[in-house]
Order: sequence, then structure tokens, then C-alpha cells
Amino acid sequence: MKIRILRKAMSHLADASRFYEQQSLGLGIYFRNCLIEDIERLHGTGGMHQIVPEGFFRSVSRRFPFAIYYLVEGGEVIVAEVLDSRRDPDWIHKQLN
Repeated sequence: MKIRILRKAMSHLADASRFYEQQSLGLGIYFRNCLIEDIERLHGTGGMHQIVPEGFFRSVSRRFPFAIYYLVEGGEVIVAEVLDSRRDPDWIHKQLN
């Protein structure tokens, strides 16, 4: 399956990467690489994850407390959001609407 990452998801991914980089030198790059690896894994697993009430599939990152919210349309995985799972559920809901 082809993967497309929406601009908003890339923005949240970049923000989180900067946050982790401020915590420890190199951690932001490691975070980004891990999340990109999780997203690339959707080539084979897209559409097999839990569907959340907002209608997106949710894949949980293997190494960080982040979730990847995506849709599957016409053989394409569309990554709509990459969000910190520790955030307030209302905030996450707003990001997905």
C-alpha cells in the first residue's frame, strides 16, 4: 500500500521531534526515526488496527507514547495525525475532527 502523510501529521511529528531533542541531544532524531518506521510498517498492516470513535484506525508506536491515526482509501494509507497518547482525550478528539 502507498502511504501519504498529511501536512498536519508532519507538523505534529516535527513538533514532537523538537521537544524530544530539547530533552536530550539525539533523542529527537531517534524519535523521528522510530515514528517513521512505525508509519512505514503500515505498508503491510494498514487497516488491521483498532478503529477509534472518530473513524480513524489507530496504530500505537512501539517505542514512544504516540499514536498514528490513519485512513485507508483505495489501497492508500493516509496518515492524518501523529499524536501524543498522554494528552487529554478531549484535545486528541479535537485534533481528529
